[in-house]
Amino acid sequence: MDSRGGDPRPLGAEAVLDAAERTRADMYRREEHRRIYVATHMALRMLLGAYLEEDPAAVLLVREDCPGCGKPHGRPAVSGSPLHFSVSHSEGVALLAFAGSPVGVDVERPPALDALSHLLPSLHARERAELAALPPAERAVAFAACWTRKEAYLKGIGIGLAAGPHRHYVGGGSQAAPTPGWTLTDVTAPDGFMAACAVRNRDL
Repeated sequence: MDSRGGDPRPLGAEAVLDAAERTRADMYRREEHRRIYVATHMALRMLLGAYLEEDPAAVLLVREDCPGCGKPHGRPAVSGSPLHFSVSHSEGVALLAFAGSPVGVDVERPPALDALSHLLPSLHARERAELAALPPAERAVAFAACWTRKEAYLKGIGIGLAAGPHRHYVGGGSQAAPTPGWTLTDVTAPDGFMAACAVRNRDL
């Protein structure tokens, strides 16, 4: 603790993180998971600082109200700024998006084939039917494509997975299904990963 009685801050690059981010980082049990979280949020703050022309450490991150229940656990946001952002990281890969309207992103590694039966109930009935029509060897990648679209969309609208991902149809085929008011796009990702971005149309 410093002489002013404030929270202790780490030295070096991690000093750009706020107290909540540092607490979240320390909750990771595995060091590699902590490192990707810290690196992702350092990148987020550096880019937000550049976009907003502010000190990255001074960017005030908040949570918007959830559109479902009204409690403050909706989309992460920059206090007082029209700039929207979304962050996802998985197994050493991170994806960040910035937009002038609500946005969500997700990046995932396809699941093992023997795990699919446990994961399929989380999809919409039409998506499950679309995956069932594929050769078995293609279903894990198709599931990951569908899931990243779904999570990106749910993050974008601010309700997250708690709202029931099986209730929302985003398409289990080779392309995202049209989603009223939103543009869903599959994003190029490193080998072995799938990624997607959802952006709310600006004319809404």
